[in-house]
Amino acid sequence: MKKKQIKRLGLMLIISSPSGAGKTTLARKLLQEDTNIELSISVTTRKPRALEKNKKDYIFINNKEFDKLIKNNALLEHAKVFGNRYGTPKNPILKKLRSGIDILFDIDWQGTQALKEKESKKIVSVFILPPSKKDLEKRLISRGQDSDKEVKKRMAEANSEITHWPEYDYVIVNDDIKETLKKLKSILNAERLKRNRQTGLTDFVRKITS
Repeated sequence: MKKKQIKRLGLMLIISSPSGAGKTTLARKLLQEDTNIELSISVTTRKPRALEKNKKDYIFINNKEFDKLIKNNALLEHAKVFGNRYGTPKNPILKKLRSGIDILFDIDWQGTQALKEKESKKIVSVFILPPSKKDLEKRLISRGQDSDKEVKKRMAEANSEITHWPEYDYVIVNDDIKETLKKLKSILNAERLKRNRQTGLTDFVRKITS
């Protein structure tokens, strides 16, 4: 028997954490296993890292183009992180939410605050904590993406980022990636079932009671 799909609005799932705590890995795995959620592709002024592709990982633009987007009110939010600018294109996101597609945001606390100011009712926010400071440093070193100087910089920034955990709806300590992913999926599934997001409920109930 075909499962009944009740029309609903999409939600904006935000995953934040200090660098190295696992949010990018969690985001990738969630996208692989859930077909109804898509990654928000941010615009950024930073240079691409090795293996990153334009319009897939980020939309890489210059400062002049970024200023134009702000002037035209084409961004849902924007922030400066580690000396680089990041922003979320507005129209593509809102169109997908109206059609029932969920959007995943891998952003920091600044981006989260900016999104909440504009679209708070559409947002579900999750903060990922590392098991310990030592474990966080080990992860940053082992991934081999940053120099020793950059690792020290990110560790110094981590303390500041972690202080923002109370601003999030959910907090998960990532001491096991499989268990953390399972918890993240549970949050997403529960939020999808909230009555105010299921816009097709009124018609559905009317049909089964008439």
